[in-house]
Amino acid sequence: MQQGNVLTVRRNLFRIAVILLAVVALALVYRALSRYSLDEIVDSVSRIPAGRLAAATGFAASSYLCLTLFDWLALRYAGKPLPWRRAALASFAGLSIGHNVGIAALSSGAIRYRFYSRWGLDGEEVARVILFCGVTVGLGLITVGGAALLLRPQDASGILGLGRGATLALACACLAIPAAYVGLSAILRRPLKVWRWSFGLPTPGLAAAQVAAGALNFALVAACLHQLVAALSEAGYLEVASAYVIGNGTAMASHVPGGLGVLEATVLHLLPGAGAVGAVVAFRVVYFFVPLAFGLPLFLFCEYWFGRQASEQEAADPGKGIGHSVPGRS
Repeated sequence: MQQGNVLTVRRNLFRIAVILLAVVALALVYRALSRYSLDEIVDSVSRIPAGRLAAATGFAASSYLCLTLFDWLALRYAGKPLPWRRAALASFAGLSIGHNVGIAALSSGAIRYRFYSRWGLDGEEVARVILFCGVTVGLGLITVGGAALLLRPQDASGILGLGRGATLALACACLAIPAAYVGLSAILRRPLKVWRWSFGLPTPGLAAAQVAAGALNFALVAACLHQLVAALSEAGYLEVASAYVIGNGTAMASHVPGGLGVLEATVLHLLPGAGAVGAVVAFRVVYFFVPLAFGLPLFLFCEYWFGRQASEQEAADPGKGIGHSVPGRS
């Protein structure tokens, strides 16, 4: 009886946490949109051609599809490979909410834990998945940032205030990091230690796939933003990409939800004036709010579905509790 009470309390605490996460996500969306008047939003977004909006939506969808590869690769790194459809479900539900909430390691990481713990992963294995995905994000950002700075060093002068020589040195350093990472994965057999942290390197194939997937994701996000900025200015893709990765690096360092404030500063650098409002709002809608509109109900439905399965399994076999994995139907 006492064990049943503990399980009931744990289940209720999980449900409360899910509700709080949903409320926080919706509150942050309201906070982001409330910074603009309805007239500003309608007028500025209406200035973007439908074709540009459609292309931006396509690039955003491709980015979220690419992000599912992060989890798919991470599960292999953790030694717990799952079918892509399961990795995609956990990835999209977690990131569509986590991108809006901020502090991805906690927000999307908690949602990933909810899914993967049901599919047989323990806490340490889920932590390895989250760490692998975080490293993939960093490698992708550094790779695209280095390439953009190398091809357009003048952009860093306006954003970072660096000279051409310093910018080229920074670009080379950025590109050297993913190259060194892949090289170390081929020759280093022991875990890589950075300060107090220890990280077991993946195989060379997984490491190369990390760099490729991470870079592709940020290239797609920059393409999404470029479609919206280019509708109102003459900014080229590389100019947008370099400004975005610099701004996004700042946003990631500060854990600002959705890059609030940082994204605006980046776009204002590219597109001074009222037109920036349209590009920023459209990007937020396309890349943050539309996925959230699908991801949040999807997550809540999965909570209900898996919760019902767990209740049925517990009723059929009282000896099994919430700590045991529940095979999902997919």
